[in-house]
Amino acid sequence: MPQLTSTDIASALERWADHIAACSGSKPPSLVGLISHGDVLARRLTSALQKRGVQAQYGAIDITLYRDDLDLRKERPALRSSYLPFSTDDMHLILVDDVLQSGRTARAALETIFEYGRPARVELHCLVDRGRRELPIHADYAAFTLESAEKVHVHLQETDGEDAVLY
Repeated sequence: MPQLTSTDIASALERWADHIAACSGSKPPSLVGLISHGDVLARRLTSALQKRGVQAQYGAIDITLYRDDLDLRKERPALRSSYLPFSTDDMHLILVDDVLQSGRTARAALETIFEYGRPARVELHCLVDRGRRELPIHADYAAFTLESAEKVHVHLQETDGEDAVLY
């Protein structure tokens, strides 16, 4: 099974942070990670941005209640606490997720965000873009594109004990 290593992921996060820093403009971005891997990536990116002198903010949201497949699941998913210590009104938000595929998770994230307020701008950033959209949603930034991969599993040190992308 091919994989991206921890070195690949670390390099990608540095390029990603450089991209956000270069595009942030006068308003510092607020990174909002989608729980459970997007929040880890958003936390890492926020730290990398702060080391570059960009005063980015960090938040995390649980999109479970906004998913369109809740009734199709055999088991009810566990709800987790969102952490959004700032108003989203008139903010430049960057939604961060690990894998973008169908676009359904991103749609749920947008619905969740608008429950908190009305941001001025929302971007979608992901570690891996798999293609295969079911909704008209695209990534504003993707660290890796793996459209031919049948399955993609992202492992992060904080949640899985290692950094790797298996596909």
